[in-house]
Amino acid sequence: MSLPPLFRPITLRGITAKNRILISPMCQYSAVDGVASDWHLVHLGKFAQGGAGIVMVEATAVTANGRITHGDLGLWNDDQIRPLERIAAFLRDNGAVPAIQLAHAGRKASMQRPWYGNAALTAEDAARGDQPWDIVAPSAIPMDDGWLTPQELTDRDLDHLLDAWRSATLRAVEAGFEMLEVHCAHGYLLHSFLSPLSNQRTDAYGGDRAGRMRFPLEVLGTVRAAWPDTLPLAVRVSSVDGVEGGIELQDSVVFAREAKARGADIIDCSSGGLLGSATANRIPRGYGFQVPFAETIRTEAEIPTIAVGLIVHPDQAENIVEQGQADLIAIGREALFDPNWALHAQLELTEGDEAFADWPKQYGWWLERREPGLRRLDGPKLPFRRS
Repeated sequence: MSLPPLFRPITLRGITAKNRILISPMCQYSAVDGVASDWHLVHLGKFAQGGAGIVMVEATAVTANGRITHGDLGLWNDDQIRPLERIAAFLRDNGAVPAIQLAHAGRKASMQRPWYGNAALTAEDAARGDQPWDIVAPSAIPMDDGWLTPQELTDRDLDHLLDAWRSATLRAVEAGFEMLEVHCAHGYLLHSFLSPLSNQRTDAYGGDRAGRMRFPLEVLGTVRAAWPDTLPLAVRVSSVDGVEGGIELQDSVVFAREAKARGADIIDCSSGGLLGSATANRIPRGYGFQVPFAETIRTEAEIPTIAVGLIVHPDQAENIVEQGQADLIAIGREALFDPNWALHAQLELTEGDEAFADWPKQYGWWLERREPGLRRLDGPKLPFRRS
């Protein structure tokens, strides 16, 4: 029996994932001084146990002032390696490719944790111990009224940032990750270089599209040189800004081509986030609303892509892969709702007596011994929400 397209393995450089399901990096805002805790281990470990082919650690800051909040993970010092190494090993031991996203928040750094408001830090945050810090960006343009004004990065600052990306990449190697993603989306530092709305520099790192792409591409080249040749490199982009005068899809096609020329293997196609929080998307939302971006970049830049954004049903994800719109499917909040999303999707899309053969043996052994009529989670018992 042939496997459904969603469950066919995929090879990127020297790594093979057992299926096309990737768990998106989802910030937990629960680290202390950038160090991962047992919360992160359990949070991420559930998705590996739940059958995902690739599990990606949340945005991990390359510098302390590149955090979104005080609770962000980091890889700016060696003390942060070992807890992440434990997580990478658990993911790998439970059948998932361990992946990590490296990021710098730029002018969206020094923010509140979302449950405190998801905006600029206030006196109430300072009373809790979350003091603001100085932030940086390509231009001294605050994200909005009431937000901190960033310091414009100098050439020397840019050199230091390249060193920070290189060092964080080497720490990710030491921690045992097998896939790395560079965050160039959602209004964070590298995205803010790419967008003409946030980059108004007049030097070689601003101006036309080639100038605005220059520093993000230098980061990609730096990361690729430090990241092993046998391991894949992903790039997350905001395919469009969704704001007049901002990035349009053809800009992202060109950037994807240039990223590919510098060793990127796959493009993670999100959108928006330049203004407001990363989840304050100005693009009209609906099931699979970002899939057309992944399809266009895949076709026109001739590079594999990751589709993300309100992909919630197994048949929906299956159709995206089967029709060649994207190569991987990123599941985010739906995985929070159901950490076993991948295993449940496999039950829904396949037939056969060995329904639980791919579940962790500690679970599958018991589930196979249920009454025959209860072995498969058919119909309304499945956790997927239907519209």
